[in-house]
Amino acid sequence: MAARIKRGDRRDGVWLRDLDPMHGIMPLIYPNRADNEAFIQEQIDLTNLNAYLAKKTESDPEFKYTYLHAFVAALVRTITLRPRMNRFISGGRIYQRNHIACAFTMKKSFSDDAHEALWFRKFGDEDNIDRIHQCLKEDITNLRKSEVTDNTTDAMAMILKLPRWVLKIVMGILFYLDRKGKVPYDLVREDPNYATVFISNLGSIGLNACYHHLSNWGTCSIFFVLGQKHMVPFYDEAGNVEMREVMDIGITLDERIADGFYYSKTIKILKHLLQNPELLEQAPTEEVKL
Repeated sequence: MAARIKRGDRRDGVWLRDLDPMHGIMPLIYPNRADNEAFIQEQIDLTNLNAYLAKKTESDPEFKYTYLHAFVAALVRTITLRPRMNRFISGGRIYQRNHIACAFTMKKSFSDDAHEALWFRKFGDEDNIDRIHQCLKEDITNLRKSEVTDNTTDAMAMILKLPRWVLKIVMGILFYLDRKGKVPYDLVREDPNYATVFISNLGSIGLNACYHHLSNWGTCSIFFVLGQKHMVPFYDEAGNVEMREVMDIGITLDERIADGFYYSKTIKILKHLLQNPELLEQAPTEEVKL
């Protein structure tokens, strides 16, 4: 039997009732997610990750292990170990999400006129990089079939058929329900704005990592951008220089869900996992020694 939802809780999260006064009052003073963004930019040394992905791809050359697999695995592991990163704010309350979900948009083909598809997947305590690779293999293969669409895209297409004046009323009702956590599940089941983290792989289309805004719709508190890989010089203590391949990443956070110290350690864990990628084969719940 499913656990009974307490008054004030939502189907996707538990209302945190005993927060310290500073964090408890912030959603009331600063009610909009898009007005409370903190942006962090980091650089990942790809030396070890490139070698690791090349070796892993030998086991499945038809569907390569890519940066996306590694970053999703690292994010799932990091958020599992740093649960405050899986909080969201809605209707003036802070909630602890009861699952980890990652989402991204993808072009069905690389052309200006190609349609975009939405990918949304929940992950659990056993989802290491190999399980995530298999999930992505199945999902992306299905999404790239022209006849397959996600339920959120279908819902948007249906709503857009309404007359403009009716559409405005419907959207007003939906935003009200969104604040209450009552939007019909079939409308948002695969909506990336309801994920823990929304990922954008700009490097795959030749763009650098950059800031991306959050949205006041939904519950997503983290937007994660992968940039284009490039070469930079690394210097050792003796002043010797070595050129290495790196990737810039941009992370936009809802600053109300945690504090700067918590974010700092979270980023250190994420970078450590990506620069020591063999750790991604472990279960997400296993602690990371820095």
